Amino acid sequence: MPRDSRMSRVLHVLIHMDRHIERPTSLQISKMLGTNPVVVRRMMSGLRDQGIVVSTKGRGGGWQLTKDLKSVSLYDVYQALGKPALFNIGPQSENPQCYVEQAVDARIEQTLSEAEDLLKQRFTEISIAEIAADFERRMAPQSDTVEPACIT
Repeated sequence: MPRDSRMSRVLHVLIHMDRHIERPTSLQISKMLGTNPVVVRRMMSGLRDQGIVVSTKGRGGGWQLTKDLKSVSLYDVYQALGKPALFNIGPQSENPQCYVEQAVDARIEQTLSEAEDLLKQRFTEISIAEIAADFERRMAPQSDTVEPACIT
């Protein structure tokens, strides 16, 4: 089962919007991510609904941050994406007849639920600004003229 990379992709875009491209269009973002502008608009719409970004149509339009990255947590982004599944593991069937499988599934579900609660709590404690600061630390040894490779 493929991983859901929307969260990492959105975080990537938000940091670029804060640091490099003030008002990128869906087309610019799609080129950065190697995807279709329709996919970008769908992905960004949840952020717009949560008040993290706004979009402007027409000439000079694009996506723009409405909040400082210090005030946006990983959990805010997770919610804006519709709270996607955090783990790719789970029971084999919805109503197993085997008592062993029932016991296994019950324990896995309980453990995953506990792990999800811990992960969501940690998400609330991490701002996007912290991740952006890590980016800045990684870029520090580079020349001021070098831009991140993903900007087109």
